[in-house]
Formats: sequence, structure tokens, C-alpha cells
Amino acid sequence: MTEAGSFVVFSGVAAVKITAGTLGVAVTNGAADVLARSLALELAPIRVNAVSPGVIDTGAWDALGEQGKADYFAEMSARNPARRVGTAADVADAVLYAMTSTFLTGQTLHIDGGEPLS
Repeated sequence: MTEAGSFVVFSGVAAVKITAGTLGVAVTNGAADVLARSLALELAPIRVNAVSPGVIDTGAWDALGEQGKADYFAEMSARNPARRVGTAADVADAVLYAMTSTFLTGQTLHIDGGEPLS
């Protein structure tokens, strides 16, 4: 059989690290995880996976202000096992892997530095 292609959907760390006040995000992230598994069965042999980023250094945090963002990133870096905040390149690498690995389907790749463990 030839490679049939793939889809990658985005989830997020809120699906596995529950925090008060993030119900909407947690439910949406969890739904994306289930969507990837369900579509992997429904669309086979097309592969479907999810990528679940943790705290990633993007413009999404700019509203905290320069010092607020620096403080939050320092706190997250000290707390997670990877001892750093993720980068857009970390997420891009995971997406590329999920798209090109021909024996990966129905999985969620957690690109979060081990954040749920903290």
C-alpha cells in the first residue's frame, strides 16, 4: 500500500494539566485529542495525529508585558523538567514528525517540556 497522507490537529497541555479557570480550553484540547484518535480510525489509511504544545515562546504571551512575560517564562522554566520554555521550532519539529512518520496514527505528541509532571 502506498502512503495515504496525514492530518495533524492541535491540542494543548490544558487537556492533561487541569487548572482552575481553564475549563473551556481544557475541554477543547481534550476534544482535539479524541478527534485525532477517532479520525485515525474513520479515515484510515490516512493518518491523523495531534500535537499538544505546552508553554511556547510566541506572541500569545505579549499581553503580559515584557516583564510579566519574562517572569512567567522564568517560573515555567524552573518548574518543568526540561527547565525551559518551548519554541516555535520545537512545535514545528513535532508537526513535521507527525506528518511524515508513516507508522504513527491516532496519537497525541506532547511537546510541553514535561509540564504536566510539575
